[in-house]
Amino acid sequence: MNVLVTGGAGYIGSHAAIELMAAGHDVTILDNFSNSSPGVVAAMSRIAERDVPCVEGDVQNADVLDAVFETGDFDAVMHFAALKAVAESVAEPVRYYRNNVGGTACLLDRMARHRVTTIVFSSSATVYGEPERMPITEDFPVAPVNPYGRTKLMVEQMLADIYAAEPGWRISILRYFNPVGAHPSGEIGEDPIGTPDNLLPYIGQVAVGRRKRLEVFGNDYATPDGTCIRDYVHVVDIARGHVQALDFLTPCPRLAIHNLGTGRGYSVLEVVRAFENASRNPLPFQFAARRPGDIPVSYADPTRAQTQLGWTAYYDLSRMCEDHWRWQSQHPLGFSQQENCGSRRSQ
Repeated sequence: MNVLVTGGAGYIGSHAAIELMAAGHDVTILDNFSNSSPGVVAAMSRIAERDVPCVEGDVQNADVLDAVFETGDFDAVMHFAALKAVAESVAEPVRYYRNNVGGTACLLDRMARHRVTTIVFSSSATVYGEPERMPITEDFPVAPVNPYGRTKLMVEQMLADIYAAEPGWRISILRYFNPVGAHPSGEIGEDPIGTPDNLLPYIGQVAVGRRKRLEVFGNDYATPDGTCIRDYVHVVDIARGHVQALDFLTPCPRLAIHNLGTGRGYSVLEVVRAFENASRNPLPFQFAARRPGDIPVSYADPTRAQTQLGWTAYYDLSRMCEDHWRWQSQHPLGFSQQENCGSRRSQ
């Protein structure tokens, strides 16, 4: 298949594109580089040993999308182009609604116009809000507690409405938990611009000496060590899940929702200790006040993905930390912001 990967230079999108190519598909990247670097595309080309076509542009720009679809002859879209920091979404909600919801509406409109009706959507476990029990299954109530999660749920509802109106669409919604780690080559990994919002990239920057210490937000949660518990999933496992979701859509039109998670949770302090083992570096940390929008515990029941997609998380926490450390130690300052985007550009 020929797949357009929006946000394909981002953390998860880049790994998904690599797995798509490994499975024999062709990919084109569309990215505005608001939270990624053109250097990712060059690294992807080295891993795949082939050129990775790239368009610099924004999913909110209908003219850019028309130009991409008119020249690409795409069979499907994988949609990763979204802002994704919970705390930032609390501080800047309008920006998140404009980009995540408005951008997706523009993308779906242009897909329909160009008769591309297969999409794998990067959603999030944040749509579940604060469930009353664990593990989380796909039929749990959805009640996100922060603007980021609400933007993801709005897009899910938009996709459901499209499918109800036009049941010929093929739609996969993947609610994944906490992607971490990096490609085993060490060529690509999570490289946020500015202060990392997520745990592993912050830990990695502490371990490599870019930051003095980790701030652990809250140590008074109702968990065994008082810190938040999350279902951490290796990003390569997440990427493989997207490829298997695309395969699941191929036989017939459908709307499908799947959790991607390991089925167990780790506390912040457990992750700190695992990363110390992987990096062989002590990680200084201090406790800080809770962050707005955080919930105490979240982990998946991945049974549906296992039975319907044939997907299961393969890598454990140790491997997640080892691969992240390999990426971080090889790229202590992250990607260069000076490299140009691949083979073609549009604004």
